[in-house]
Amino acid sequence: MTTLSETTEILRDLIAFPTVSTDSNLACIGYLADRLERAGARVEVYQDDTGAKANLWATLGPDTDGGIVLSGHSDVVPVTDQDWTSDPFVMDERAGLLYGRGACDMKGFIAAAVAMAPLYAARDLARPIHFAFTHDEETGCLGGQALVTELQNRGYRPAMAIIGEPTEMRIIEGHKGCFEYSTHFHGLEGHGSGPDLGVNAVEYAVRYVSRLLELKDKLRHRCPPDSQFEPPWTTINTGALIGGVAHNVIPGKARVDWEMRPVQKSDADFVKQDLHHFCTHHLLPAMQAVDPSASIHTEVIGEVVGLEPMDQNAIRDLVVELTGANATDLVPFGTEAGLFQQLGMDVIVCGPGSIAQAHKPDEFVSLDQMVQCLSMLEKLGDKVSA
Repeated sequence: MTTLSETTEILRDLIAFPTVSTDSNLACIGYLADRLERAGARVEVYQDDTGAKANLWATLGPDTDGGIVLSGHSDVVPVTDQDWTSDPFVMDERAGLLYGRGACDMKGFIAAAVAMAPLYAARDLARPIHFAFTHDEETGCLGGQALVTELQNRGYRPAMAIIGEPTEMRIIEGHKGCFEYSTHFHGLEGHGSGPDLGVNAVEYAVRYVSRLLELKDKLRHRCPPDSQFEPPWTTINTGALIGGVAHNVIPGKARVDWEMRPVQKSDADFVKQDLHHFCTHHLLPAMQAVDPSASIHTEVIGEVVGLEPMDQNAIRDLVVELTGANATDLVPFGTEAGLFQQLGMDVIVCGPGSIAQAHKPDEFVSLDQMVQCLSMLEKLGDKVSA
């Protein structure tokens, strides 16, 4: 299959761009923009405020509302301290597997979509096919959030989207959101022998964590009766409590890193409102009675909405037809899908490779999975052609 050979070469090129989230993705986006422009697509590149990161939006077919978005993130996770068999940024093909950082998460899907662009361009498309490639998905979906805002501001209204995260080509119609925070406590340092003369930031952080544990239990009772997730309720995890310098020093600073994975937006609102009330009416008055400058500040690391399963979902039904799948599924990991759903699109997650390989040393995607992905995308072109 010529398209498979072309896809493999594109994937080789993409893996060679070390687009770790801490570094620029401009070279990778420039490469993708060039390939899509040469295929005849109308390409727009949106840089972030730093000028070091960019999103790509491209369109083939009629300049109308509707159409289908093929979406992937260009960034990858670090390889630091991982034991790789081969260079993670040089694709290595062994026994039908394509190895390299980002091979499945998620440059494999991007390569397949871009390889299909010339074939789409040669067709008389009745509906547009859009390409959306973002930055910084791995660090809070920053690029995806910026892109959907850009699309909204420009009045672009696609109808459907396929997010090509690695699902082994299973059709995923739902996942929880992922909201990550760091809550900072600023108290008053002092000698451990006079605890009433200081504001112990660690102790107030511990009380905050206790509140998180109470909320964790309450969320079980807010579980929607028809929730299909596992577990079916919104979860909270306390990732770290950091603070203190010595046994005999009242710590003036502390930090709690925590996250929640809401199954419904109302749960996220409930947690945030409860914590705001708890800090405002309980913790802060006690802290500021000793030191008026004491404070609590919650830093939003990322608030990525979930993908809510919908009774009516045109892209789910279409991809079921294209792949012959007899079932759909939900997953525990997060994606950019919910961001596109918020714009009013029907959305699914479906792409080559397994999430079990993502973020690990010797990450790979199989040629068989790439063939399945290309088959789906080719049939998609048939469906949207006049």
